[in-house]
Amino acid sequence: MTDADVDTVAEIRVAGWREAYRGLVPDAYLDAMDPTADAATHRARRAAAESPAVELVAESPADGVTGWVCLGPCRDTDLPAPAGELYALYVRPALIGTGVGRALCAAALESARERGDARLGLWVLRENARARRFYARAGFAADGAERVDPVDGEPLREVRYVRGL
Repeated sequence: MTDADVDTVAEIRVAGWREAYRGLVPDAYLDAMDPTADAATHRARRAAAESPAVELVAESPADGVTGWVCLGPCRDTDLPAPAGELYALYVRPALIGTGVGRALCAAALESARERGDARLGLWVLRENARARRFYARAGFAADGAERVDPVDGEPLREVRYVRGL
């Protein structure tokens, strides 16, 4: 990913949230999401002191940037080191099911291996059946860990999936 990709990644991320989380996350939160503000936040994060995050994009000649994945060190202290974490994976909603997500996931797994991680974890909304199926097909499995992440005042339950590398 380059700085030139940030605006498109923000559009994909906001569209991805709206597509994946409608009915799971409060509508007011989703409707208030702004790609311009998201891009500004993303630029500030990228410009900050060295970030250990790896950001990759999928591109096609016809569509330009079609998806984005971000990973880095695992933030969970209970996963044995060395462990990485898949922070985000989003694909243009019109391209879901076309292989873009699978390609991004494979690239993230390879990147985690190159970083020296022995496993990769991620958090997914418990009610997000489509995402849970996607990650299960990619070799991830729920490990029993759960957490509550409040969004716009609503407690959202997440489950952790982990995969060995």
